[in-house]
Amino acid sequence: MSRDLFGPAKAFIGVVHLLPLPGSPRWGSDMRAVIDRAEEEANILEQGGANGIIVENFGDVPFRTGRLDPETIAGMTVAVQRVNEVVSVPVGINMLRNDALSALGIAAVTGAKFIRVNVHYGVMAAEEGLIEGEAFQTMRRRQALNADVKVLADVLVKHAVPLGPVDLGLMARETAQRGLADGLIVSGAATGEETAGSDVSAVRRAAPESFLLVGSGVTEENIVKVIEHADGAIIGTSLKEGGIVANRVDPERVRRMSELFRNLP
Repeated sequence: MSRDLFGPAKAFIGVVHLLPLPGSPRWGSDMRAVIDRAEEEANILEQGGANGIIVENFGDVPFRTGRLDPETIAGMTVAVQRVNEVVSVPVGINMLRNDALSALGIAAVTGAKFIRVNVHYGVMAAEEGLIEGEAFQTMRRRQALNADVKVLADVLVKHAVPLGPVDLGLMARETAQRGLADGLIVSGAATGEETAGSDVSAVRRAAPESFLLVGSGVTEENIVKVIEHADGAIIGTSLKEGGIVANRVDPERVRRMSELFRNLP
């Protein structure tokens, strides 16, 4: 069960947004700087009370669909390995825009415990183009690797839209039952945008036994309302200085968010 990773309370999963990796347009030609920032922010998250951390190649805009380049995978591997060495909480991986197989391979090598897959089951139209789920390949690759890595899958992921009318609850149920996802993620329309409580409720009703996370827009002001029906949240933007996603992680914001999680009903 994915709940076993984070303990019985609602999961507070912080995000390490990596600086640009090798090959990306804004790559700074200094992998040490990438690793040092990742280590610093992972430590802030753990010490502030997060009980999980997910590492993303967030600086690699514009993102691409399909398999990522070898240098991106190599850079991500080194960064995840370092984060996993310096914290004791479960570490996860999100390979943007949707390279689940590379994320799974990195997890198997580094000891990361989970991956986030933006489109695991179904097809979505994103700014980068059509993104097709690869549940067939991902779950078989995990079996072949004999890797104890949880697959947490978005349902109608942010920064994308379905190709036609889709029932959110039905898609959640299909992702869990036919895609065999270990957990589900529901989010708002874009990074930092609040997730509708009605969407969280709809996914919970459709997949009542699934581990369910809110994937965007959780703040100190809305946390009680937004994650009432979820098992936790992945939080990035509101933990940054000034609540701006491009800024560094703010230790005081992490501490306050952790306290709110501890006091949730």
